[in-house]
Amino acid sequence: MTANLVRLAAIKDVQACEPPATFFDIAEETGSVFGENVFSLSVMKKRLPKSVFRSVSATIEKGEALDPAIADVVASALKDWAMEKGVTHYAHVFYPLTGLTAEKHDSFMEPVGDGTAIWEFQGKTLIQGEPDASSFPNGGIRATFEARGYTGWDVQSPAYILENPNGNTLCIPTIFVSMTGEALDHKTPLLRSQKAMADQATRILELFGHKDIDNVVSYCGPEQEYFLVDSSFVNLRPDLLNAGRTLFGAKPPKGQEFDDHYFGAIPDRVLAFMHDTERALFKLGIPAKTRHNEVAPGQFEIAPVFERSNLASDHQQMLMSIFRSVAKQHGMECLFHEKPFAGVNGSGKHVNFSFGNNSQGNLLLPGDNPHDNAQFLVFCAAIIRAVHQHGGLLRLSVASAGNDHRLGANEAPPAIISIFLGDQLADVFDQIAKGGATSSKQKGILNVGVDTLPDLTKDAGDRNRTSPFAFTGNRFEFRAAGSNQTVAAPMVIINTIMAEALDFCASELEAAVAAGTDFNEAVQTLLAKIVENHGAVIFNGNGYSDEWHLEAEARGLKNLRTTVDSLPEYLTPESRELFSTYGVFNEAELESRFEVGVEQYVMTLVVEANLTAEIAQTTILPAAVRFQTELAQNVGALKAAGVDADTSDLLVISELVTDLRTGLAGLKDAVAGALEHEGIAEATYQRDVVIPAMAAVRAAADALEAVVADDLWALPTYQEMLYIL
Repeated sequence: MTANLVRLAAIKDVQACEPPATFFDIAEETGSVFGENVFSLSVMKKRLPKSVFRSVSATIEKGEALDPAIADVVASALKDWAMEKGVTHYAHVFYPLTGLTAEKHDSFMEPVGDGTAIWEFQGKTLIQGEPDASSFPNGGIRATFEARGYTGWDVQSPAYILENPNGNTLCIPTIFVSMTGEALDHKTPLLRSQKAMADQATRILELFGHKDIDNVVSYCGPEQEYFLVDSSFVNLRPDLLNAGRTLFGAKPPKGQEFDDHYFGAIPDRVLAFMHDTERALFKLGIPAKTRHNEVAPGQFEIAPVFERSNLASDHQQMLMSIFRSVAKQHGMECLFHEKPFAGVNGSGKHVNFSFGNNSQGNLLLPGDNPHDNAQFLVFCAAIIRAVHQHGGLLRLSVASAGNDHRLGANEAPPAIISIFLGDQLADVFDQIAKGGATSSKQKGILNVGVDTLPDLTKDAGDRNRTSPFAFTGNRFEFRAAGSNQTVAAPMVIINTIMAEALDFCASELEAAVAAGTDFNEAVQTLLAKIVENHGAVIFNGNGYSDEWHLEAEARGLKNLRTTVDSLPEYLTPESRELFSTYGVFNEAELESRFEVGVEQYVMTLVVEANLTAEIAQTTILPAAVRFQTELAQNVGALKAAGVDADTSDLLVISELVTDLRTGLAGLKDAVAGALEHEGIAEATYQRDVVIPAMAAVRAAADALEAVVADDLWALPTYQEMLYIL
């Protein structure tokens, strides 16, 4: 079968694809499935003794320490509930530094020695597990011969049941630490950072006269972008199978320039996938809210409702796993790589951030007159200080080889971390800097010139999609996160830098009041001081413009363009002091994260470089040489017949084949040269030498795709992968 026929067979398979039977039961009451597979507070209330329920509820709702004495009662109730739903095994689910989910399944069955068995789940097993700690990325914290690690039950993230046609599994969200207590995961520092932020936020609330303050928590609402590609195409693309992105592919005749895919009608096959994923999410209590087509062809988005950041992080990991699984059932692959296709928009994971509690509500809600809302202004000013002081850490939190492809393009904010306040808040803080805010810009009425429509409310300010950290009315949206990343990483940084900024604000106000200054005057002084010292980070303009890059440099803002530029931010004296002061990372943990970041970056590039060489050498070059030979034979035959032959096509192909061979030789040398480096030096070499060498191979290969006869081209094209679903 020729290469073209292989691709045609894949296209026919796509066209003949039948969606699986619907997950929905027609008789099922709408909304009845939400949370049915979650051991939620409502389920606990029915199944636990009142005293035990009160204790667990206090841990979940108020952050009080877990009483280990109740563990056996909870474990027994959890086991009974799970077995009623067909569960035979349980798993401690944790989130190692791979960024993926890890789990080890154990049966409830316990042999009793007389040929029978009982079904048992003890409190100590619920609270703690012991997976191997040396086989996950750990940055030197654990050596190969030091295997012991521990998982610990995160009570604030409820247990849930993962369904499978062959049997269900009870999943228990946990932390993952070494035998010596260092965090080997993303969840442990997330919980630490949330506590650090909460402690300092509580000080601010106390200064404003609040009593009996509920536990303050950070909230996260991560929007998730992704691509869907038919499995028949993916199976013919070794780069998609192994690297999650296409390393080759000529630009199709039509891309996204018409903007006709964005918010367009969702294709039937995709909508069926969305229905099934959402039902699976709903059963796990994941509050999926919005779905739509994204900008690029074949790209889509789902957005959930806000949740506590540790729960939102767990739910994001579950969402990505479910999407991959359900996509396969629908004959597709779900791609979360930040840039799976060149020339069209990549995918992000916008992290919407706020914080608050049950008694004071959302602490980032400005009200109708934010200039009069001193409490809000202090919290907002703290964010301004945090983003300015620690912009490098925010950039670091979204650093990856994949995300380097999209930051700064017209699909993501630049690598320069700035903050967008909008017209209303920018005006209020401008007034503060000049002596005191006395007014706020108000919402208006939008006149669209259609009498039959009701009045439409216009916000007091616009949005800015080019800003990395933008205020959007009652929260800040961190737009720089990559689609394939855990939201725990940016949330750890946001929580920690907020803890430092709130600590500063509380200390300033406490000292001023202790010195006899009127509290309102102290607040005004604090706000003016922050605007003066940190206002350089506020930028409401076009973050894509060349002028902004020059202006940002003049303002002293960092421009950490790549992951290699960002990784050293872990180890600066300021970072070490910050994370140590607030108990989020110790020295060993910081060093380990730097080492893991370097290792992950290098390994990603090594895989991509080897794939580039393999695909170019075994698939693209043979096709090009065959076509070159055919053309040469045709030219020779014409000349032998006395016909003046056109050799221009042959010359073009010959030149491109030479370019491809030259590129492959250069890539081979570049890959070999990497062996002379290690650590951050190797990462720098990969960025500066290997990536350009890969780009040279791709440039020749993509040019060849545009001229080689279609019946010789084996790789599914962009046109096929993006438009045939």
